[in-house]
Amino acid sequence: MNRITSLLGLILMLAASSALSQSGRKNLPNFDARPYHFGFILSANSSDFNYAIADSVADGFRGVTNLPQAGFNMHLMASYTLSRHLRLRFVPGLSFQDRGLNYVIQGSNDVVKRTEAVNLDIPLLLKWRTDRVDNVAAYALFGVKYARDFQSQEDVNQQLQSDNILRLKSGNIAADFGAGIDIFLPYFKFSIQAKTEHGLRNVLIPDDSIYATPLDFLRTRSFVLSFCFEG
Repeated sequence: MNRITSLLGLILMLAASSALSQSGRKNLPNFDARPYHFGFILSANSSDFNYAIADSVADGFRGVTNLPQAGFNMHLMASYTLSRHLRLRFVPGLSFQDRGLNYVIQGSNDVVKRTEAVNLDIPLLLKWRTDRVDNVAAYALFGVKYARDFQSQEDVNQQLQSDNILRLKSGNIAADFGAGIDIFLPYFKFSIQAKTEHGLRNVLIPDDSIYATPLDFLRTRSFVLSFCFEG
């Protein structure tokens, strides 16, 4: 997470420097006059869980902690201008997310359970943007997303496994919140944005495994740093 934050700071400094160097020369002056725009987004993510411990747990269970893991996203983007400041975004694509939970059990070594997901994301977002100043504008994002995990072990029979697994539901709904800056370059618009994704659905499949029984619920969450290219 610290590396991602440092990278974001460096990129913002470079972007601001580039924008200042172009002050007075307006790139893509008619860009906002078009109702539709298309592009693509490349992202890095850091993902973990929001969880709660069940009221009653097995003897020997001492706790569980998050182990955030890194991943990446690839999305297409379609943007429709609703008004001067408001735009509607449809951003379908794939996200590769990895999460880890560290279980502390008395009398044994800590056990780390990782859940890897390959999600088909179908988000619908509202983008509120300020007026551009020369070649730069700031914006905020909010919306909802449906995600389908192609790698879910939802249908796996726990009793046939040699070791217990942590099973999660394949479908999820999340709320997205974020902010970014648009930088108008001579031939396209480049954007840098950071957002958080908070799962609204309990994705835990309750069973008798030693990893599911201590938990009351599991909800996904991610921090996503994105680089957007829009024409």
